[in-house]
Amino acid sequence: MRLAERGMPFVVALVAIAVGYGLSVGLDGYFVYLGMSAVVAGISLLGLGVVTGSAGMISLCQLTFGAVGAWTVSALNEAQAPGGFLTWLLLGGVAAGAVGVLVGLPALRLRGINLAVVTLGLAAAADLALVQLQFPGVSGGISVERPDAFSDDRSYFQLAVVVLVLCCLAVYFLRRGRWGSAWQAVAFSERGTAAAGTSVRTSKLTAFAVSATLGGISGGLLTGQVGLAFPASFTAIQSLALYVLAIMSGAHLIDMAVFGAVLWVGVPELLKRWGIPQDWGFVVFGVLGVQALASGGNLGTTVRQVWYRRSKKEPAKLDLAAGASTVEPVSPGPPVLTVRGLSVNFGHVAALSSVDIAVPEHGVLGVIGPNGAGKSTLVDAISGFLPNAEGSVELGGSPLTGSPSNRARAGLRRTFQQDRVPPGLTVGAYLKFLARRRLTADEIGEALDFFGCPAARTPLSQVDVGARRLVEVVGHLLARPRVLLLDEPAAGLPHEEHVAFGERLRQVPARFGVSVLLIEHDLDLVRSVCDTITVLDFGRVLASGPQAEVLADPAVLKAYMGETELL
Repeated sequence: MRLAERGMPFVVALVAIAVGYGLSVGLDGYFVYLGMSAVVAGISLLGLGVVTGSAGMISLCQLTFGAVGAWTVSALNEAQAPGGFLTWLLLGGVAAGAVGVLVGLPALRLRGINLAVVTLGLAAAADLALVQLQFPGVSGGISVERPDAFSDDRSYFQLAVVVLVLCCLAVYFLRRGRWGSAWQAVAFSERGTAAAGTSVRTSKLTAFAVSATLGGISGGLLTGQVGLAFPASFTAIQSLALYVLAIMSGAHLIDMAVFGAVLWVGVPELLKRWGIPQDWGFVVFGVLGVQALASGGNLGTTVRQVWYRRSKKEPAKLDLAAGASTVEPVSPGPPVLTVRGLSVNFGHVAALSSVDIAVPEHGVLGVIGPNGAGKSTLVDAISGFLPNAEGSVELGGSPLTGSPSNRARAGLRRTFQQDRVPPGLTVGAYLKFLARRRLTADEIGEALDFFGCPAARTPLSQVDVGARRLVEVVGHLLARPRVLLLDEPAAGLPHEEHVAFGERLRQVPARFGVSVLLIEHDLDLVRSVCDTITVLDFGRVLASGPQAEVLADPAVLKAYMGETELL
């Protein structure tokens, strides 16, 4: 079955090529030419789906990348460069990809409307420049030479379909791999991406590079279709309309990118046949885009959600009722994570003041305290999200410094109070992304079953919040870190599931070989899991030591005030 699933994309690809051949033979010449235009638009939309739909960034200069590809192909054709059209097409994609990396650099610091302004400004500037400079070969009337085997429109349409199919396969496998998971993760939460040991910078730049490469290939194909490239094919307003169409259709989904390409060609053609100026097509796309942005969804996602509800009406939930197999506990060893003199100041407010903690090897340290005591700030500082924090952090006796992603790769992982799990992945894909290593199906299944999580094939969009938080815990455990910092992992779970979760968490050091620092408000859960406890109050260590002694400390009782009866 698994072998059949792996081969299915190639079966679909062969069917698509066969359909393309049938259309090239069965349609008259005019519709074949329209089909070529749709294929070119489909490749461009595929690229736009990567950077906008998968990586969640706004790019309004997709056709500028197409212009780079067209310019490269035209220049190589004029120079009669060796290799022929297909080589030039590939080089055009590479050149556009390099430009995409340069354009992506602002995305490392800009987001939302600011990034939109930068990319739209680039598209407008390129539009003006192209009008002045013109493409190579235009002044001399030197048309781009198609390959001899694809010199007529019907055979060139077949070539374009093959290129489209290859691009679809490339995007499919990229999205299923680590790059694709990183794009989904960075779109949903940059902090969650960094905590998984993945570079946010690299994730954004690879998305821009892949998107631009596909845009360059589409521009090169267009040049081969029309013979001579003209600036009118790569205007800023067309880039904007293409972006709107990508948002409306859900171009991060391959089938919807193809559907969007059909709309890109079909809507103006219908307007032409109805005697309406084709520029009104931009208005149609604009209205559909506004509706998509207002609803917060897109056509492709909506169709898939409806399909999923028909097959499974209830969201996937945790199943912690069944007892999990137990393993022999291990005795805590010497400290594996040591924090000394950790201080964090926000202006004149001291969030943490000279905090010292030590997480024992194969142990579970509980950190408790009233709201505002500095518990989450402690986790942020240890994991590198507060670079101005003072003090020292050592992991396994070595200083732990650098960015959050560097610390994660060094063996320190963390979870968040807020939901940082990207809904666009499946449970299994997210676990593989967090683990940063090759996982077997049995390994994934055993870990999910141990925590009562949904099956690996379940889309995370169909998993409730409480279950997603435990899926996040499972993924970080499968990464085999030295220490895992859990920031209220049981939030959102009913009390009875807190108890069941505590039973599993107690076994984590022995089962996974991971030491744990647990921040939790549920003192029943803390009692059942933690041997030692550190209490924070107003950013200072109020008490630290064995569980029974700390919870009986009068100062701790006083700090909790209204929670005294829970102790």
